[in-house]
Amino acid sequence: MQALTDALVYVVDDDASVREALAWLLRSRRLPSELFASAQTFQSKLEGSAAISQPSCLLLDVRMPGLSGLALFDWLTERGLHLAMPVIFLTGHADVPTAVDAVRRGAFDFFEKPCSDNALVDRVEQALAQSRTLVLANQQTRLLRDRLAELTEREREVMHLVVEGLLNKLIADRLDISVRTVEVHRARVFDKMEVKSAVELANLFRLVGQ
Repeated sequence: MQALTDALVYVVDDDASVREALAWLLRSRRLPSELFASAQTFQSKLEGSAAISQPSCLLLDVRMPGLSGLALFDWLTERGLHLAMPVIFLTGHADVPTAVDAVRRGAFDFFEKPCSDNALVDRVEQALAQSRTLVLANQQTRLLRDRLAELTEREREVMHLVVEGLLNKLIADRLDISVRTVEVHRARVFDKMEVKSAVELANLFRLVGQ
């Protein structure tokens, strides 16, 4: 798989030797990483974040002093951040059942230490690919919602009827306005939403769930 050069892998593990080994492994596959010695430190980095803005994934140790990896995962899932930033747990043998349960609850995968370097990085790249898809989709959705917010109430009414497939004359009759007024509103909707056809508008409409 081609390296995702705009992506970032977060490594959260209290063992410095593990962190450095993982950073080296990721560099060998041209994957940049950011290292954290505790779950609390990583949590502080994300405090206040409503969304993940960069393709990323998290390599997370299950058992750490203070805030555990599992508690951090619960915090991430409560905020929906684990979807655009998939979590791969790193676990010792005793924690495998816990990691399996976390996967059932939305973690991307888990690996028991020690694990195959190639298998781990392959899954990291798959997690990053999923992250990129979701991050781009979320960014596009936010952009389209911003465009929708610029529409006037009348433009929204016209847009809904255009999406339903009504012709201008029928829209005019429905709203009790002139065909020319419908044409003006329709043109403004297309301009603000940055589309060129009713079909394109309908596709965007479905994307943002309006």
